Amino acid sequence: MQLNTIKPAEGAKKNRRRVGRGMGSGLGKTAGRGHNGQKSRSGASRKIGFEGGQMPLHRRLPKRGFTSLMRDFRAEITLGTLAKLGLAEIDLLALKAAKAVANDAKMVKIIGGGAINVAITLNGVLVTASARKAIVAAGGTVVDAPEVPKGKLKAKTPAAAK
Repeated sequence: MQLNTIKPAEGAKKNRRRVGRGMGSGLGKTAGRGHNGQKSRSGASRKIGFEGGQMPLHRRLPKRGFTSLMRDFRAEITLGTLAKLGLAEIDLLALKAAKAVANDAKMVKIIGGGAINVAITLNGVLVTASARKAIVAAGGTVVDAPEVPKGKLKAKTPAAAK
């Protein structure tokens, strides 16, 4: 093989399309642009997604993905997870530091899943009745537990205000 004998493979090179070079080329006269209309003129361009005045697809489809104003910032953690942490005193900051709950959590609720056999002290976290019973049975204490809120806050309607 020599450099002066190298050729591209058969059919790999095509002649470029010569538009607007007479009737014999197959792309003469209107140069493949059809007859009249906006797209046949030079410099013609339309906005991306424009559908001739019809409501465009990106406005017809429902939008998804937003941050809800009603988002609940409560996190739940089981007794089994608490036992694995190995902490003697547990509060919201300790759980965030141990990466047991998300950083944006404003309240933590301890639920009774799994077993606990270590005496722990819970401070300022919500506790279900079954979890409280298991913690006290293991020799732990629950201090300063706020009331468990029932459901989400609802906007007052004019009928409910009466």
